[in-house]
Amino acid sequence: MLVVVDTNVFVSAFWSKKGNPAKILSLIQNRLITPCYDYRILTEYLEILSRKKFGFDSWEINDIISQIKHDGMSVVAKPMDIPFVDLSDKKFYEVAKHCNAVLITGNLRHFPMDGTVVSPAEFLEKFDFRFV
Repeated sequence: MLVVVDTNVFVSAFWSKKGNPAKILSLIQNRLITPCYDYRILTEYLEILSRKKFGFDSWEINDIISQIKHDGMSVVAKPMDIPFVDLSDKKFYEVAKHCNAVLITGNLRHFPMDGTVVSPAEFLEKFDFRFV
């Protein structure tokens, strides 16, 4: 199953190893879901996760980014001419639409109302990954 994971899901997964975002990360690490990405998304992952205020270990950041590059699907998505609350989120939606993937985010209100844009809890429930 193809997914696009918003950066906030990884931030939450690194903070708490037991929540739904951590389950999403585990699904990626166990190759049960395939992340789609482009260079803009990888750049944001690295920039946000490396912020000193979070204090995440660089090996952990590099490990997940390396796995996404290795096991994920790299694409060049066409820009979409649609309004966005936060333009920095638009790239995630563009890649998801390009790949026909589910977009997993903790900020549903930043995206168009769309059945393919879900929270981590909704993703786990909808696709029956509740027991991961």
